[in-house]
Amino acid sequence: MTRPLEGKLGIVTGSSRGIGAAIAENLASKGCNLVINYTSPSSADVASSLATQLSSTHNIRAVAIQADVGTPEGAASLITGAREHFTESGRFQIDILINNAGIARNNLLPRVTVEDFEATYRVNVLGPLLVTQAAEPYLPHDRSGRIINISSISSQAGFVTQSVYGGTKAALEAMTRTWARELSERATVNAVNPGPVEGPMYAANPPEFLEGIRGWVLHAPLMRAREGVDPDDVVRDARESGGRPAYTREVAGIVGMLCGEESGWCTGQVVSANGGMIMQ
Repeated sequence: MTRPLEGKLGIVTGSSRGIGAAIAENLASKGCNLVINYTSPSSADVASSLATQLSSTHNIRAVAIQADVGTPEGAASLITGAREHFTESGRFQIDILINNAGIARNNLLPRVTVEDFEATYRVNVLGPLLVTQAAEPYLPHDRSGRIINISSISSQAGFVTQSVYGGTKAALEAMTRTWARELSERATVNAVNPGPVEGPMYAANPPEFLEGIRGWVLHAPLMRAREGVDPDDVVRDARESGGRPAYTREVAGIVGMLCGEESGWCTGQVVSANGGMIMQ
């Protein structure tokens, strides 16, 4: 089995669970060494276990590092921790950076608070900016670096209750285009925009929100659940919701595709990973 990312180092923020963990698994399967980042002390055991499992299964080096990437100190400590673990013969290089960490605080316009705004923009917008700033000195100088920002179709769809969350993802996509120009001799920079994805964030949505996006789900060709292919519980849920969310591995596969050498002519793009929910 080929390992196209053999010996490279990838940092995945917010990767103890969900999409981030699936991305880490995808990169590890291709030979990439990894930094598994998490924020809360409650995620320490999960992140450590994931790092151990990936190291053992894929014969790579993986470490878990706690850091709140939405603060200058946290972003700096993430990169410092990576340097401590992955400097060899005085050389340290970050080949792949996945800005995945994010939160969602959804509410109708009259109920949005300044706290909601500041917390969400701190993690979803300031966080990727700070981490990319801290990582920039250690990116390659031959265009082989890869930076992937995890956005959302919420940046375009105008979903009810997502004034703040959708705004953060639109900002992230704007930064993606700017960084693609500023870092063009160092790395390609792209965004990936999932729609609904399996996991606790999607499951936490109230019935009113799910009903509001049902029309979008019904018209997303790849969200149609298939009996005998998708798990029975997914098929049952799809009868109510109109379709199934993405499996985390499906989004991770598109991210992994953008990390390879063959993706070197793609930069500044928002790459769809939403089953056709948004077509562009």
